[in-house]
Amino acid sequence: MSGRSLFRFVCAIAAGVVAFVASAEDLAGAKDHPAIKRFAGSSIVGYDVKRFDQYVLQTGPFKRYDPRASRAEYAQSLPLEGAITRIWYESPGVTTATELLRNYTNELTASGFELLYDSTRDGSIRATPGFLSRFGGDPVRTNRTKYVFAAANEDGTRFASLRLPRPTGDLYVGVTTVEWAAPDASYKTQKAAYAAVEIVEVQAMQQQMVTVSANDMSKAMTATGRVALYGILFDTNKADVKAESKPALVEIDKLLKGDPSLKLRVVGHTDNQGALDANIGLSKRRAEAVNAALVAQYGIAASRLAAFGVADLAPVASNASEEGRAKNRRVELVPQ
Repeated sequence: MSGRSLFRFVCAIAAGVVAFVASAEDLAGAKDHPAIKRFAGSSIVGYDVKRFDQYVLQTGPFKRYDPRASRAEYAQSLPLEGAITRIWYESPGVTTATELLRNYTNELTASGFELLYDSTRDGSIRATPGFLSRFGGDPVRTNRTKYVFAAANEDGTRFASLRLPRPTGDLYVGVTTVEWAAPDASYKTQKAAYAAVEIVEVQAMQQQMVTVSANDMSKAMTATGRVALYGILFDTNKADVKAESKPALVEIDKLLKGDPSLKLRVVGHTDNQGALDANIGLSKRRAEAVNAALVAQYGIAASRLAAFGVADLAPVASNASEEGRAKNRRVELVPQ
């Protein structure tokens, strides 16, 4: 081979290597989750991170799909809330969905995760179009299409869910793997196995509402007859006023001491999670706890305060989302 031919050969090989590396680059801005390794040779083709959202984790066999509610139903499932990371990995070549799933479950259980469910170990190897349809609506940013999983061969679908207990909040992982037997230009897929790795870091939502000043409370009650407060905080299903509520209580104290003739109805509100009767009792206990704190800590006369609880009977937003439910969980002040 001449020197020039050898040079062209090396350049061709280099170009091929560059093309291969380029095809395996991760989606811009995407990265692995620090708790989860990737399968060798795979690249990220889909990515989404949410600071706080809801997630239903499958922990038992698929039962059916309800098209009216656009919801899959399982023999067992676990509703979760927290930070959610969704990563779609592409593993080109001869990798199978089973091989991909087994690598993840083996690696995670070796790292201390508890296996909650594995579709390949209970006869539920085959998933259904109903189960996969949820991927068609996922908000994942991808350089393939959002139907990479929804349109895959259902006979090649595998799923597993796992849990890692942590003092800061449990970590849950759901892994769905599928196969594409050949490239498909419509879906921008390769001959590959794909893994949707969904990580939920369970945590309580941090209240982001700004504390309302005494002056703003007075203006709101004059204009609308009430004021909604989001700075008075309680743990889930509890009526103890949390220490973080102090700034809001200080402003209520200023409001009452600035107008000695003012009397208030303190009204507790909840979202629609749980039974109505229980939430009515809970919302009233929370209102009573606010009044007790104002009397004991700030010297407000008990005769100036009355407590009521209305649960979710007066929503200010839809209870269909966590954002709406957060707005509905509030304490309102109404002049008597």
